[in-house]
Amino acid sequence: MTKEKDPAFVKFRGIVKCFGDVTAVNNVDIDIPEGSLVTLLGPSGCGKTTLLRMIAGLESPTEGDIFIGDKRINDVPIHKRNLGMIFQNYALFPHKTIFDNVAFGLKYRKVVKEEIREKVLNALEMVRLPGVENRMPSQLSGGQQQRIAMARAIVIEPDVLLMDEPLSALDENLREEMRRELTNLQEKIGVTTIFVTHDQREALSMSDKVIVMKDGIKQQEGTPEEVYNEFTNHFVADFLGHPNFLQVTVKGTEGDFIQVQLDDGERFLATAVEADKFKAGAKAEVVVRAQKLMMEPRFEREREKEMNYLFGKVLDRSYMGGEVSYFVELENGSTLHVISFVRRSPLKRGDDVFVKINPIDCRLLKK
Repeated sequence: MTKEKDPAFVKFRGIVKCFGDVTAVNNVDIDIPEGSLVTLLGPSGCGKTTLLRMIAGLESPTEGDIFIGDKRINDVPIHKRNLGMIFQNYALFPHKTIFDNVAFGLKYRKVVKEEIREKVLNALEMVRLPGVENRMPSQLSGGQQQRIAMARAIVIEPDVLLMDEPLSALDENLREEMRRELTNLQEKIGVTTIFVTHDQREALSMSDKVIVMKDGIKQQEGTPEEVYNEFTNHFVADFLGHPNFLQVTVKGTEGDFIQVQLDDGERFLATAVEADKFKAGAKAEVVVRAQKLMMEPRFEREREKEMNYLFGKVLDRSYMGGEVSYFVELENGSTLHVISFVRRSPLKRGDDVFVKINPIDCRLLKK
């Protein structure tokens, strides 16, 4: 009987990392498919960079094993792991030419001179910077220096590419451009990539899979769509996007949905993955993202008993170009954040409004 191939190329198994009395990573298991771009996402101190440093060989696990392919690499020296690394500060040698910066890993591996030149020029073509090999890093812009760091990382044809907050030093417009550059390059060369960031937009826009971390513990993993829309706990919901949290009491089921009630008696419908775990009378919270809400002036709709219409007043608003961010005070005193496209006549502070919540977009979580 033929053994089925393991689709995971990089594997973390039961990884624990302690620094003295502090547990930075706590019993983490991760599977990273070959050729994919997987992002470790979370706030500072969540353990994501520690995981990256362990696969790079810069830290050793206190417990557990790390595999690349079928090989356990815990005891493999850093220079024998064949990894490409891109860091936040580019880490270019300021006194070396661009050619020598990109060629550094190849010279270390004793590649012959003619092959080095061919590989370096090819790498510079791939990052769309041909003809700069004789310049110095100081002669390039920040975005160009980051591309040189990318060229240096991929020129050695690594088994795994590691990126630690590589875009955080760039301004917002350049970051957007570099996200596309990195994604296109990764897809083109097909290298397995682990990307570390605290920026949710980077994680959602670039990744095949996102792993959300907090306090050294994996909170959730899945596609960008799954972690954004099907969050499993309060932290993941809060860290990704602009969530609203409404405290409710479960009243019962209604078709495929669960009927819940705010403390002012207003009822609406929500959805839950495991609906049978929410019993009537239980306290829970509903999470709905600001972008999922629809809002209209009160005069366009009379108060009626239809579910999932909440009434309130605009407390504040912020114009953001194509969107307007509103804060609406509901009749029970709680506040909803609503982000909507700019309409012909944006609503003003003090306007009476109704907010429509689609039951599919209301996710019920346990308290």
